[in-house]
Amino acid sequence: MRVLGIDPGLTRCGMGVVEGQVGRPLHLVDVNVIRTSADLPVAERLVTIEKGIDAWLDEYAPDAVAVERVFARSDVSTVMGTAQASGIAMVAAARRGLPVALHTPSEVKAAVSGSGRAGKAQVGAMVTRILRLDAPPRPADAADALALAITHIWRGGAQARIDAAVAAAGAARRTTPPTAPRTTPPARPARAEGPTRSSR
Repeated sequence: MRVLGIDPGLTRCGMGVVEGQVGRPLHLVDVNVIRTSADLPVAERLVTIEKGIDAWLDEYAPDAVAVERVFARSDVSTVMGTAQASGIAMVAAARRGLPVALHTPSEVKAAVSGSGRAGKAQVGAMVTRILRLDAPPRPADAADALALAITHIWRGGAQARIDAAVAAAGAARRTTPPTAPRTTPPARPARAEGPTRSSR
């Protein structure tokens, strides 16, 4: 399974591709960030992000895309930019018919480090260990993108197999021909007869 993890952001949009499956070592395919200048209009920055994501999707052909779920912060402008970049990522994936999963930051932290309150340094260290890298990916947005991809393989991949098994079982039930109805009532068991009376 190959997953593209996307840590959305207007200034830096983290991109990371990881390949593997549950119970086996995971492998880094590529990691980087898409950068845009704060001096440009937001619309132009979103176009740059869209083109960058499209290029990654075309080059690496992932099986699924994992995007960080946007959550409320005190800085409204940061939330808005993150949400806009997130929407671009989801549209780019949906346009290609790829499944898109949203994972919360705490879910990702818990998956890779065992604690939903882990800091960025701890997440980066665990990503480095899981993927057997020489050094933590920089900047942190890149490490977060890889953590998203890892989380989806470990959690989303397992869930996908469960869903597939349930769907296959349902399809098997629908294709099994129904039992033919009985046309004649079942024969009643014969009653035991009592002793005959002698005629008088």
